[in-house]
Amino acid sequence: MGNKDISILAIESSCDETSASIIVNGKVLNNIVATQSVHEKYGGVVPELASRAHQENLIPVIQEAILSSGISKEQLSAVAFTRGPGLMGSLLVGVSFAKAFATALKIPLIDINHMQAHILAHFIDDPKPDFPFICLTVSGGHTQLVSVKDYLKMEVIGETQDDAVGEAFDKTAKLLGLPYPGGPLIDRYAKEGNPKAFKFPVTRMPGLNYSFSGIKTAVLYFLRDQLKENPNFISENLPDLCASIQYTLIEMLLIKLKEAAKLYGVKEIAIAGGVSANSGLRETLAELARRKGWNLYVPKFEYCTDNAAMIAMAAHYKYLKGEFVGLDVTPLTKMKL
Repeated sequence: MGNKDISILAIESSCDETSASIIVNGKVLNNIVATQSVHEKYGGVVPELASRAHQENLIPVIQEAILSSGISKEQLSAVAFTRGPGLMGSLLVGVSFAKAFATALKIPLIDINHMQAHILAHFIDDPKPDFPFICLTVSGGHTQLVSVKDYLKMEVIGETQDDAVGEAFDKTAKLLGLPYPGGPLIDRYAKEGNPKAFKFPVTRMPGLNYSFSGIKTAVLYFLRDQLKENPNFISENLPDLCASIQYTLIEMLLIKLKEAAKLYGVKEIAIAGGVSANSGLRETLAELARRKGWNLYVPKFEYCTDNAAMIAMAAHYKYLKGEFVGLDVTPLTKMKL
């Protein structure tokens, strides 16, 4: 380690993953994640339990990140943390620790927007997108189309007006009687089903915006009517139902992505966020990119879901710009890009 090395500890605690990562001179050395299984039996993330689990997991996760990086905490240049958006209790755990750690080591603090970090996950590994590019950011809490002009210059050009697409996956999965989190299970069953078996309505919003509450309602009424005639309808048609729901959600995502690419004249297209781990979405998007002549960028699975490596990447670029915050910084449950 030379004197000029930029070494940053990054902490992610926005929802139900506790994660820490060390980045040195823009190279991510590790990405330690503790996943909370406590929420499965409740069918969704329980904020109170999430913040308690972060308190238990944070120090072991940070310790492992520092130890496995081969650098000492005295060699750190800064501490970065997720400021928002996210669950208040969960964010508070990360923010409080980051403040205390930075104060003890007398090093600067860097606050990171979680959604910006999802997009910057594309710069952890090669190939990296060229600017400008359009990123479709899809997660349990967000669905956004973002025009990315530079590492720290981004503009939301379209977003959901109600549910996020990840929420739509989980809520429709619940209607099918699948356990939480249901999105990955829909993906798994969809592989064996016929995506054209059942037709669900595609909601069309003005501009580049989305709406996903309609499909949830459509599925609810459709299942209600079918179950009256055949109580075993779901179990007998599960793969086809999953495939049809997934097909409709992906179609809605890609209609707007195509419009955005055309409107902005961009061939560099990226996808980020937890739902970008969905294999159906990846395959459909890869096929679309081939037809359209796009250069498509999809992060590794471990960088799709919430993780500290992406926080570290964003922190590296903010460090270079000297963008630090004071100890009066507070977490934000909602945070604009």
